[in-house]
Amino acid sequence: MRKFFVAFLASVVSVCAVAKEKPTQKLVFDASKGVAGSVVLPTGKKVNYTAYTRLYYVTNVEDSTYQYLNVFVPDGATQKTPIFMPNYVGGYMAAEPKMIDEGDASGRALAEGFVVAIPGARGRNSVVSKKGKPIYTGRAPKGLLDLKAAVRYLRLFDKEMPGDAERIITDGTSAGGAMSSLLGASGNNPAYQPLLKAMGAADERDDIFAAVCFCPIVDLDHADMAYEWLYGLANNKTRRVSDEQEKVSEELAAQFPAYLNSLNLRKTDGTSLNADNYNDYLKQLLMASAQEAKDAGADIPDSIGFSFSSAMKFAAPINGGKKPGMDGKPNDLPNDMPKDLMKMMAKQKGEYVTGLDLDKYLLHVSATTPLKGVPAFDSKGVAGSKASGENEEFGNERGSAVNFTDFALRKATGKAKATVNTCISENVRTLNPMRMMDDNGSTIAPHWYIRHGAMDRDTAFPIPINLATKLENKGKDVNFKLTWNRPHSGDYALNELFAWINSICRQEDL
Repeated sequence: MRKFFVAFLASVVSVCAVAKEKPTQKLVFDASKGVAGSVVLPTGKKVNYTAYTRLYYVTNVEDSTYQYLNVFVPDGATQKTPIFMPNYVGGYMAAEPKMIDEGDASGRALAEGFVVAIPGARGRNSVVSKKGKPIYTGRAPKGLLDLKAAVRYLRLFDKEMPGDAERIITDGTSAGGAMSSLLGASGNNPAYQPLLKAMGAADERDDIFAAVCFCPIVDLDHADMAYEWLYGLANNKTRRVSDEQEKVSEELAAQFPAYLNSLNLRKTDGTSLNADNYNDYLKQLLMASAQEAKDAGADIPDSIGFSFSSAMKFAAPINGGKKPGMDGKPNDLPNDMPKDLMKMMAKQKGEYVTGLDLDKYLLHVSATTPLKGVPAFDSKGVAGSKASGENEEFGNERGSAVNFTDFALRKATGKAKATVNTCISENVRTLNPMRMMDDNGSTIAPHWYIRHGAMDRDTAFPIPINLATKLENKGKDVNFKLTWNRPHSGDYALNELFAWINSICRQEDL
């Protein structure tokens, strides 16, 4: 029955989203056509490389502006060299293949000795003209399909070009972070196969080794619930809303606890992570972020919700022991204080984060950068709101924007029993890593690096937290952090990122 259902859904997506044209040529790679180049990093280090550009990764090219990749091979690379594959997708819009940027992760990866493959991808704004009419070529899930096709291309020519296709590390920010997470969560899933075949993608695997995801905008069919559950307290404080919008906000927020509980998430100690204890868990993560920043010299005022130790001086226990005559922590530290906050050094007054008024902190975040409207994502026609980029992402090739959740569709149409049609519903599913990683047909990447800024309000904190926690529950290696004072952004703390990448590659070599 399961196989039949997957096959049925795949056929539905095929009918909805695949062009009928047949591939007209073969995929090619010519090692003799490389062009020598170099890049100088901000450190002054010069890296020489061979560039292979305009490598079309499908034979049935619908949009030649985007459907190819550029590959950069540093001097000294071998068949065993890992491949770093960043994408530059933002806002679910199209991204052209770039050259090496010495200031971002692509330049750093090249300097680290990695082969760098930069694919383009169609998006909600990519357009071609057919018979004098504009055709939108990149509506969901075509951007993801392009990136999957790029992975398959690298596997197809694994023996012909330097770089190890078994060690592809993807990287992306925002919607690009979502794409990176989808590549990691949905490897080889059969739901995409008819679409990839029609595009003329290589008949190869598309699973990856590791996914780097900066502030991923994922779980779109539940993102509005999470946003209002977290930020509803800001209504008519730091976010002005109408009476109708406030009612919608309350209705969405009320739905989120049931969804949280349905995920059956577990904390690292094996206990349940659920709606009843989620705020405490979020507070611990934010306190850990603040503590790390404070240890590095950051000045964190108590006016934004944090409280600090009132003890003048103490020494943290070493390996769980106690120094003679010392308790190991000040009296005002909570018993459940995360162990990693206890440093093996003497601390002065105010140096330990001991508590957090979460509401106060969330109001601080929302006052610093204005919140999104109500709803934040599926907003088309709801409570007077205009269509969002996500509404466009799930629209059709004629450029329409559509509702993609039943809740928003019912609010927009006034029809209490309206449901999203099958085509849109399947596109939403195949663009959600939270759902795709549960498919039996998905090969999930073993390694994950997920970052979301502690000042990032582009999606609610539970969205990346849930992604990281669910992956951990599935036994995957996950390096997750809410980065202190960081807004919506990516490719930061590159020393930390590449230390992690090098560590997982070394593990693979053992």
